[in-house]
Amino acid sequence: MQPTAVAADRLLERFLQYVRIGSAANPESDQYPSSPGQLTLGRLLADQMVIMGVADVHQDENGLVWGTIPSNVSVPSPTILLNAHLDTSPEAPGDSCQPQVLSNYDGQPIVLKTGEIVDLESTPELEDLIGHTLITTDGTTLLGADDKAGVAAIMQCAQTWLENPQIQHGTIRILFTCDEEIGRGTRHFHVKTSGADFGYTLDGGGAGTVDVETFSADGATVTFRGRNSHPSVAKGKMINSVRAAAEFLSKLPSQTLTPETTSDRLGFIHPYTIHGGVSETVIQFILRDFDTPKLQYYADLLREMANQVVQKTPGLEVHVEIARQYRNMADVLRQAPKTIELAEQAYRDLGIPCRRDSIRGGTDGALMSELGLPTPNLSVGQYNIHSVREFASLNQMQLAAQHVIRLCELWTRA
Repeated sequence: MQPTAVAADRLLERFLQYVRIGSAANPESDQYPSSPGQLTLGRLLADQMVIMGVADVHQDENGLVWGTIPSNVSVPSPTILLNAHLDTSPEAPGDSCQPQVLSNYDGQPIVLKTGEIVDLESTPELEDLIGHTLITTDGTTLLGADDKAGVAAIMQCAQTWLENPQIQHGTIRILFTCDEEIGRGTRHFHVKTSGADFGYTLDGGGAGTVDVETFSADGATVTFRGRNSHPSVAKGKMINSVRAAAEFLSKLPSQTLTPETTSDRLGFIHPYTIHGGVSETVIQFILRDFDTPKLQYYADLLREMANQVVQKTPGLEVHVEIARQYRNMADVLRQAPKTIELAEQAYRDLGIPCRRDSIRGGTDGALMSELGLPTPNLSVGQYNIHSVREFASLNQMQLAAQHVIRLCELWTRA
């Protein structure tokens, strides 16, 4: 079928405006949201939705931005939640983004102003993007396509629905969340408040993908506590937690169970920060696996190795804390197969090959699914995320909007 027209120029204008607003999450903050830029972007989106004519627009006390597009069909139809997140990854600089628009990409290496190169060797997906309009950075910051591509696509969907009342849809709930990148995206989300029956996050990569499975995830904090003294008189007194932490890290598997050595369905134990001094050293980990019970095995392994170090050093203390993060959304989606089947049908209706995929990571949709709202993740054209080499395809953002419009139309007939 002929896809619904989605104005590429307006979509691009939105996206460029959004990525220029720095909104990186701050994992060191206890505030929600963790950075003021998320509130700034949220206020802009709320203002724009009001101007469009979206109903019930508000930015709540937690910074979440809500809006409603009422149903325009007479038959009962499920309420669908569309979600994207306002924050960007803290793993690369995010402020002062200078987006670069590359029209009609010709397949040649893309050289950023800093000398960083994006080419077929490092990013094989580029081969499928020849002729697309790509948006990169200048190489000093990430782009923020994760997930401002999703934000822009949802906003353009809303504009398209409101300007074209002949396009059928049930009630659409729009939600922009905060702090997804640091695992807090649904901290203040409640299914009852959403009023939705099913949901979709727009937070994926290349076109035609329906993400139906995520890692299950826990966080771990391992704290070694020693005793400091002046090194000139340290004999028999000092207990160096830095050395203990180093010995502990040396016991971790290096050829298995690491992000560097695993792919597909293999999980990992990933130490990602370490800080401290002689008296106390703290190591933070993420534990990931598609098989949820393996997270307990990974936690027990950390405890065992930590205790081995403590037993060799009288007076040294260790504390291992495990924090639940999210669970594999496949467990919930198996009970709601239509959320996946209709997403696939919408791609087929647009003539786009599609596939189901598993994410070696998580989305707000995983947490929403666990809370009782089945929420697959849809592709929206973001690549090389969490790095200064990040880029997005405008063509695939446009397709993502067309796909959502068709998907919501199919739900009125389900």
